[in-house]
Amino acid sequence: MCGVIGVVANSAANQFLYDGLMVLQHRGQDAAGIVTAEESRFHLHKGPGLARDVFRTRDMRSLLGDMGVAHVRYPTAGSASSSAESQPFYVNSPYGIVLGHNGNLTNTHELKESLFRTDLRHVNTNSDSEVLLNVLAHELQVRASGRQLSLDTIFGAVAGVHARCKGAYAVTAFIAGYGLLAFRDPYGIRPLVIGINDQVLPHEYIVASESVAIDALGFRLLRDVAPGEAVFIDYQRQLHSRMCSDKSVLNPCIFEYVYLARPDSVIDGVSVYSARLAMGVSLAEKIKREFAHLKIDVVIPIPDTSRPSALQLANHLNVPYREGFIKNRYIGRTFIMPGQALRKKSVRQKLNAIGEEFKGKNVLLVDDSIVRGTTSREIVQMARDAGAEKVYFASASPPVRFSNVYGIDMPTRNELIANGRTDAEIAREIGCDAMIYQDLDAMVNVVRAGNPEIPDFDTSCFDGRYITGDVTLEYLNYVEAVRNGETPSLAALSTQQLDLNLATNNG
Repeated sequence: MCGVIGVVANSAANQFLYDGLMVLQHRGQDAAGIVTAEESRFHLHKGPGLARDVFRTRDMRSLLGDMGVAHVRYPTAGSASSSAESQPFYVNSPYGIVLGHNGNLTNTHELKESLFRTDLRHVNTNSDSEVLLNVLAHELQVRASGRQLSLDTIFGAVAGVHARCKGAYAVTAFIAGYGLLAFRDPYGIRPLVIGINDQVLPHEYIVASESVAIDALGFRLLRDVAPGEAVFIDYQRQLHSRMCSDKSVLNPCIFEYVYLARPDSVIDGVSVYSARLAMGVSLAEKIKREFAHLKIDVVIPIPDTSRPSALQLANHLNVPYREGFIKNRYIGRTFIMPGQALRKKSVRQKLNAIGEEFKGKNVLLVDDSIVRGTTSREIVQMARDAGAEKVYFASASPPVRFSNVYGIDMPTRNELIANGRTDAEIAREIGCDAMIYQDLDAMVNVVRAGNPEIPDFDTSCFDGRYITGDVTLEYLNYVEAVRNGETPSLAALSTQQLDLNLATNNG
């Protein structure tokens, strides 16, 4: 999960891009970067950390130009500690291209092999985003006729990317001297939206991971980028779009609505906030049907993402809703922190219980999801330490039992608390008195109610059904081996390239 944004404005783009990153910061806290375009020249600044820490006044002053792209990173492929993998990435041939990517490719090693042996391109990091950039660059190069780029060449190159790249990708890129290019994979797994400022002439445009960035920057939401579609905004501020895949179908990741996206975003026509409210109603109906014997005195959300679901659940159960945990807003989201030890340590730094809301009560805690169980276990113990008589735990989403390979950091099945366990066993693991999960069909139905035109969702982390059709057990085992620090056989593909040590910063 990362955040991407691209802007074509009539004034300095650096502030637009920085403000957009601040709004999208929840999508990645590992690194941030901005590239601006001044005529045919790029100005780049990126580095590890939060956007507010990466960019100083002197950095912003050097980001000249009224167009550009920006990125916040949450590592799902590559190394969380490598500053060389901060985005956007840059390649100088052909034309000069910068690219930011949200998602995860599932055939990265095959692509690196073909780039090296056939396309004669060197990839210097372990990031699939650098691979994606080089695939795009090659597809542009083989289609270009001379220096001049046509729309047919640009959209044809995106079609070439779709033909070669598998997995999930929402991309903002910039071609020096030509304009802003954005495209989305043929399944539309990761979100991408277009906004316009039509109050000025020529019109200004923005492309971003979530509509909240469009709202915050004073633009108007135009529409979502369709699966398999590419949009291109040239230097004359003309918007062009074309479908670049003949096998596109909308299958957005349902976890965006559960946890990843901000509640004030609208993704593929569905309000994230409304979807979370509806999840609470659905979960309340299940409790009435199957857990009517539980005596619940109070419903308490785990801040922040679960609040809408917990509120509606409490309303429909006619049980008081209370804020029992206070969140320290100056610590990152524990789910997206690299490393289990960091996540566990940060839970009690992040949350503190209000004793009077727990003492002597049967408490129903509500969270948006349970992934590894580390946070949930700590929270249940905090509730007991605060004096709760009984602690019940409800998840607004179903059990996460399978790896996600499309851009969410949950690739190892052994890390997932629900993998191979029943609800009762999960309850024992996290120390609660009852465990209540949302049903998958119910969740899909309430999200689809916001846009009945969505034919299907990516629900792979819940049901193991990988919609791209290329995810094998061998691939899943490979991903897990890499995550565990092992060197599986497929990793040999990346070692066949020259190690120029370009990623080492000795300065």
